[in-house]
Amino acid sequence: MPQSIGQKITAEALRQLFPIRNLSEEILESFAADNHVEMIAAGTTLFGVNQPADCAIYLLSGRVSLSDQNGKTYEIEAGSAQAKFPLCSGVKHTTTAVAKTVIGVLRVSLNIMATTNRFEHGTLGISDEFRDNRLLALFAEHFQEHELEIPTLPEVAIHLRKAIQKDVGISEAVKIIQLDPVISAKLIEVANCPLYLTNIRASNCLDAVKRIGLNATRSLVIALSIKQIFKSKSPLLKRHLEELWKQSLYLSALCHILAAGCGQQNPEDALLAGLVCDIGALPFLSFVANLPAEYIHDAEIEEAIPVLKGVVGATVLKEWDFPNSFIDVALASGDWFENTSEELSLTDIVVLSRLHALIGKKNTADIPAITAIPAASKLKNLALSPENSLAMLHDAKAKIHAALSIFSN
Repeated sequence: MPQSIGQKITAEALRQLFPIRNLSEEILESFAADNHVEMIAAGTTLFGVNQPADCAIYLLSGRVSLSDQNGKTYEIEAGSAQAKFPLCSGVKHTTTAVAKTVIGVLRVSLNIMATTNRFEHGTLGISDEFRDNRLLALFAEHFQEHELEIPTLPEVAIHLRKAIQKDVGISEAVKIIQLDPVISAKLIEVANCPLYLTNIRASNCLDAVKRIGLNATRSLVIALSIKQIFKSKSPLLKRHLEELWKQSLYLSALCHILAAGCGQQNPEDALLAGLVCDIGALPFLSFVANLPAEYIHDAEIEEAIPVLKGVVGATVLKEWDFPNSFIDVALASGDWFENTSEELSLTDIVVLSRLHALIGKKNTADIPAITAIPAASKLKNLALSPENSLAMLHDAKAKIHAALSIFSN
């Protein structure tokens, strides 16, 4: 590969790159002092699709063409929004990259993807960046003093989960579900929606559970129950809760479709993961609803939720006795470069779905190309690119609409 050593990398250049910018100033200055830009000639193939990746690569100058295995091609130019993110960061390359001009690149360890701030269960550290957010400071103190009010799951969801853990049969599970006529009716509606490929309609709860399966039914009953906790008597917070519910619904539909398409995760588990990934916002909004009106400011609420929802969501799901795979979703699915497992995880599904939910919308300058994140490299039966992702969303429009209508009513 024709290459040469270019000028030194500056700390200022490093501060523009995600997630390198999360490193301390000392580390950035030290790295900049010892490293140079690698220059590569035009026409050079930087890497090939499906080749193993041993580093993350950032484009610092020039222009690169990226082509997926289906021949879809797009270009990234240095200085653009997408160049803030690595061209690749997974265990294998999902595209072939060719230098269209002379390019300058930076290669760093794949471990750099773990530099995003992560909190341990039960701790909520607030950085200096948010020190002026009074709501966040008040809630952090409330959380650290173990005064968090955990939302309660509806009884039918709790009883069904406990029963399935004891290996009850389908008929026993149906008796529990039928204690809640609304949930029972919704389950039949789910079994008959386009998410499931069948020509025979389920006419009762027993038919629905047989079609969906016992474990999948457990996930769906919990998902159908969760809407009941997205409520508040506070008119000040109604808009925030409705927006959160709407976003969670759309994300959960994408998770189901993506999991069904790749065949590497249970679609109903993925649906539930998408629905609860941001559940940590609920206790915060409930806390805010009990404060005097003069304390409540929309700007502070919007700023606080992304900071706290991960660790608070993990606390809620742990209290609800969810498996660790779901707790990991709450903690890590807001990180594009999350990469804690070799195989495609529920967290990966949610990360990919979050990115899909933003593709084609405005104000997406601060999101990476879908081929650049680690989760994309773990997919076995799907090839994702910006064009493929838009096509997938278009093709899945009817299924997404059906899922949203079921959960919205």
